[in-house]
Amino acid sequence: MRRTPRVLFAAVLSLALAWGAPAAVEHDAAHATPLPTVTDTGGAVAAAPADGLDPELELFDIASRGEGDWLRYRIPALTTAANGDLLAVFDGRPTMNDLPSNIALLMRRSTDGGDTWGPQQVIRSEPAPNGFGDPSVVVDRETGDVFVFYAASINAGFASSTTGSDPADPNVLHADYSVSRDHGQTWEHHRITADLKAGHANWAGMFAASGEGIQLRTGEHAGRLIQQYTVRIDGGNYAVSAYSDDHGATWQAGKPVGPRADENKVVELADGTVLLVSRAAPYRLVARSDDGGVTYSPFEPDHELPDPANNGSVIRAFPDAPADDPRSQILLHSNTAN
Repeated sequence: MRRTPRVLFAAVLSLALAWGAPAAVEHDAAHATPLPTVTDTGGAVAAAPADGLDPELELFDIASRGEGDWLRYRIPALTTAANGDLLAVFDGRPTMNDLPSNIALLMRRSTDGGDTWGPQQVIRSEPAPNGFGDPSVVVDRETGDVFVFYAASINAGFASSTTGSDPADPNVLHADYSVSRDHGQTWEHHRITADLKAGHANWAGMFAASGEGIQLRTGEHAGRLIQQYTVRIDGGNYAVSAYSDDHGATWQAGKPVGPRADENKVVELADGTVLLVSRAAPYRLVARSDDGGVTYSPFEPDHELPDPANNGSVIRAFPDAPADDPRSQILLHSNTAN
């Protein structure tokens, strides 16, 4: 039987968990902790084919509501670690509510290309009212470090968060990330709210756009790590690239593009341009950057990408293909309309 392509698997995982189907800390307080294992959910189980999918495509439940230690599972992110393991990261939720809620950040690992999956493990969880949710993963291909970005809350969610960046303020929705130096075995936790909001007194709620960030491969900014955020600014929603040029030691925010932004992703094109694609209805919004994600052109609707206003993903199918190879031009986009 043919092996399921990983790009298809990523899209199926995103849709399954998004619909509920089977499927933070100061810098100087960072610490590495081994992942605790939680109740085994019975391993990967083959799922029934979904309408419109190739009947030879194998689907596996990564998390099923009501199984394990959490009632609900949502907001998946999928990546390949430098050692070849597949890492699936997602929310474990007591209810369907978004932050603020006592949400835990969970992970499962596959060492055989997705054929089988290990048990659920906890990346980060703290007693209520703390919550950590909406993960997005970035792998540094040069160091092998795995970054998981997410929002951290106590009292406030995206819409109710105040401005400010005091790391101890419970009424700010904070920008946190966890980083692993050993392919997801142990994690250090960091808070970068003040880094990203520096000089921006009117920035209120912000959250990492769930899914996967990128590392630039070409041009003067090759090696740059980029993670997308959605930021509430003076009542409007904007897309912002958070980026690092020193392998994640420091992070800063680029210029916001918007309003009308929501969950958004970026992809590096063959010519080095960074293409930003944002959730919006009836068509996804796109913008382009010629400086590695620091500034972007104004949003324009892409009429070839209909969108019912849900999260989506965009990747290069052959990211290592040289610019003169026709395969380097192929992009794959997924949402519930594609």
